[in-house]
Amino acid sequence: MKIFQREQRSLFGEILDWMLTPLLLLWPVSLALTWLVAQSIAGKPFDRALEYNVQALAQLVLVQNQRAVFNLPQPARELLRADDADHVYYQVVGPKGEVLSGERDFPAPPEDEKPLLGEVRLRDDEIRGLDVRVAYTWVRVDLPGAQPALVQVAETREKRSVLATEIIKGVMLPQFVILPLAVLLVWLALVRGIKPLSQLEERIRARKPDDLSPLDDRAVPLEVAPLVSSVNDLLLRLKDSIATQKRFLADAAHQLKTPLAGLRMQADLAQREGANADELKQSLKQIGRSSVRATHTVNQLLALARAESSGRALPRQACDVAALTQEAVRDLLPRAMDRRIDLGYDGAQPGAPGVGVTGNATLLKELIRNLLDNAINYTPSSDAQPGVITARVLADPIGGVVLLQVEDSGPGIPEAERELVFQPFYRSLDTTVDGSGLGLPIVLEIARQHGAQVRLEDAHPGQVPPGTRAVVRFTSRVEMEEGEAAQAA
Repeated sequence: MKIFQREQRSLFGEILDWMLTPLLLLWPVSLALTWLVAQSIAGKPFDRALEYNVQALAQLVLVQNQRAVFNLPQPARELLRADDADHVYYQVVGPKGEVLSGERDFPAPPEDEKPLLGEVRLRDDEIRGLDVRVAYTWVRVDLPGAQPALVQVAETREKRSVLATEIIKGVMLPQFVILPLAVLLVWLALVRGIKPLSQLEERIRARKPDDLSPLDDRAVPLEVAPLVSSVNDLLLRLKDSIATQKRFLADAAHQLKTPLAGLRMQADLAQREGANADELKQSLKQIGRSSVRATHTVNQLLALARAESSGRALPRQACDVAALTQEAVRDLLPRAMDRRIDLGYDGAQPGAPGVGVTGNATLLKELIRNLLDNAINYTPSSDAQPGVITARVLADPIGGVVLLQVEDSGPGIPEAERELVFQPFYRSLDTTVDGSGLGLPIVLEIARQHGAQVRLEDAHPGQVPPGTRAVVRFTSRVEMEEGEAAQAA
């Protein structure tokens, strides 16, 4: 039951409903219970008066000349005189069932009721269409073999109803004043109780847009503290996210500044007076290299942004890691051949058991391409000593694991830098290779979205150069489906 119905759920209205609805529902119940209690209370003094009258009349049943008689003196008649409110009826029945005095049409006690001498009993009955309260008792008659005499006194219920009504009025009329006052006090108490929420709202609204400092959870009620703690956690994560974005934008601007500055410088050199054809050709060549570098950096930035923002938004399906790896190897084979690098594939074939994972094929292929592209960039090669890059997929159907390995014959990555290279734009100081420093961060982000792990290790430990092996550990599609089925069960 909703007393205060709103289109938008209100905490104030919700609490008010749950407090006032039971109160208003219990009020009629309280009225009914009060009426019953008032009837019981109002009847007790009149019942005692009836019992006294019956006992007084019972003493007037005598035995004279071997028969039961009933003499009602004038004081007793005054006792039974009807007042302005109620009528009083009586009946005295002798031991032979004859009416000694009183009303002849007086209703008899229940037939199955056993007479008990000297005990006064009460019952509700009806005389001449009027509801009455009856008190009755049996009186011993000192005659041989005589049955006890029955004495009954009845009174209409008018005085009882009047007294019960007065009790009801005395109890319920104050409630008509107390109930609105209780509603008002409940309202004021709720306003007072919710005031800290309003103050918290005012503090939040008064904040500057760039103020992401935590809220003071000591100034709020204990029940609201978990909410404030959650908001503070959200603010902290938002602050970290904004700081990461700012750092990313700053690094991206710095990375794009170098090729753009090179483009401008080469354009100025090409436009200077006295430049010959060779110098102009050299400037154009440098412009082309700078534009390629800028394009590559922009593409890497877009790939990283796409990987970070995709997550569950992109569709996921069954993907063959071996097939995707072979496609990436074929796509990059011309570039590897231009650099005189031996690029090949080894391991499980497409369609083999255990090489399937659940994920996004576009992102997974981007992961593999970045690993291969990174290996091509950092693997030295010459006609005398060509570089070697091997992409490998290993499947363990029983263990539910798929390993993607890309190893090269390059200089390797020092162990101290193997965590740093996954940071955007990080590049080793002793490298002279052109790059954006975004390849491995893209790999890490895509792997994280697919529940995979990435690690770097020496491809040929103990040799010089040691080379680098990048290992991506996936959970196979069969294992993931079994895990999801177990969770559903």
